Amino acid sequence: MTAILETDLPGIPKHQGKVRDVYDFGDRLLLVATDRISAFDWILPTGIPDKGRILTQLSLFWFELLGGPHHLLSTDPTILPLPVGTDLNQFAGRSMVVKKTNVIPIECVVRGYLSGSGWVDYQKTGLVSGVPLPAGLRESDRLPAPIFTPSTKAASGHDMPISFEEVISEIGEHTANAICSKSLDLYERASNFARERGLILADTKFEFGIFAPGENEEEIILIDEVLTPDSSRYWPADDYEPGRTQVSFDKQYVRNWLLQTDWDRNSPPPELPEEVVINTRQKYAEAYQLITGKVFH
Repeated sequence: MTAILETDLPGIPKHQGKVRDVYDFGDRLLLVATDRISAFDWILPTGIPDKGRILTQLSLFWFELLGGPHHLLSTDPTILPLPVGTDLNQFAGRSMVVKKTNVIPIECVVRGYLSGSGWVDYQKTGLVSGVPLPAGLRESDRLPAPIFTPSTKAASGHDMPISFEEVISEIGEHTANAICSKSLDLYERASNFARERGLILADTKFEFGIFAPGENEEEIILIDEVLTPDSSRYWPADDYEPGRTQVSFDKQYVRNWLLQTDWDRNSPPPELPEEVVINTRQKYAEAYQLITGKVFH
């Protein structure tokens, strides 16, 4: 298996994120999920074969299940005016043609359980992104109700948690209330579905954009990927035990391996060994099967 770390469309404006290559066709974008994987704000030199395809297929599954409004138009890149001679193999199974929007610069994080950076913040202050929580909660405890804990949307580096008041200051009260409400609704529906599949959706991140189909027309729509192991923390329900870190279907396995090395996080990261690559791919494929009920091919 070969990992696709980069794609190429000569002459088309391209933005390269940590995982996605984004091509700008004017009113539409081509999002291509590569097999790159990042950790600790570094893109690792080793890719995970099929990771981009798995993420894309999961996003497609959730877009269909949750319904609109969202940015997905098609999975066929040939509806775009591609350059003559374009190698379509690089896009197979990992591409989405989407509406171009004005991206709302807020990461919409929803937490149903106390884990990760939320747990770290709670131990220090009793708060998560300014939201007060009951005393005495343990790591991985289910929260009394899901909470909206937004963060900045950093072009590079690490996203920083912000309060809801800061969100209002940044984008206005109407838009802030809309993305909060939409995020909590999406989380609740996705969490209920995941539970039926034997999974706990501990937390996740949504992104929204403003789509303007015509003059004086604006609509806030769901964009980017949705509810994948890269943007969400999934736990197997049958192994759930509050008071400890949970087994998860995400790249924490890679982070844990890196923490065991002598890498200082300030210099380029090391190559991943084959065993770590194989096991990581398996975790992504297993998450796909549990969520969709289908074996990934």
